[in-house]
Amino acid sequence: MGSSDPLTAPLHWETVLRPHRSLPPSGFLALMLCLATVSFVSGVVFVMIGAWPVCGFFGLDVLLVYVLFRLNYRGARMREVLRLEGGDLTVERIGVRGDRRFWRMQAFWLRVELVEAPDGSNRLLVTTHGRSLVIGGFLTPDERRKLASELDSALRRWKTTPA
Repeated sequence: MGSSDPLTAPLHWETVLRPHRSLPPSGFLALMLCLATVSFVSGVVFVMIGAWPVCGFFGLDVLLVYVLFRLNYRGARMREVLRLEGGDLTVERIGVRGDRRFWRMQAFWLRVELVEAPDGSNRLLVTTHGRSLVIGGFLTPDERRKLASELDSALRRWKTTPA
């Protein structure tokens, strides 16, 4: 939508949004080792009492937990890069498979809208010329409120700073 050259445009503000993951990789490793140990010991006990078919199920639960955590961590590869440079706000969305989408909006006419729902959830939109883009969909409601405030402040500073 804007027309400034990204190679010569000054960068006024930038942020990278990533989904939060509360368990770091080292914690994941510790959890999997504990779960595998408990499952192995329990499986051995069941084999010793003659209930050997149960042993396979103990391996399946560890495998299921592992697969679900890996899928969760795969989702952490998603990110959004927001840049206020020159006269434009650019939004680059990188998906879990590395696919990229890019939007460029003229910053002067841009409005930041935080749409609050009665249940405490919200949506953050940037709107210009009758078109809207949802940003930070994977963030928590509090993180979206903070982002809305930061982006709005950056836009106000940009608009009041002489070129």
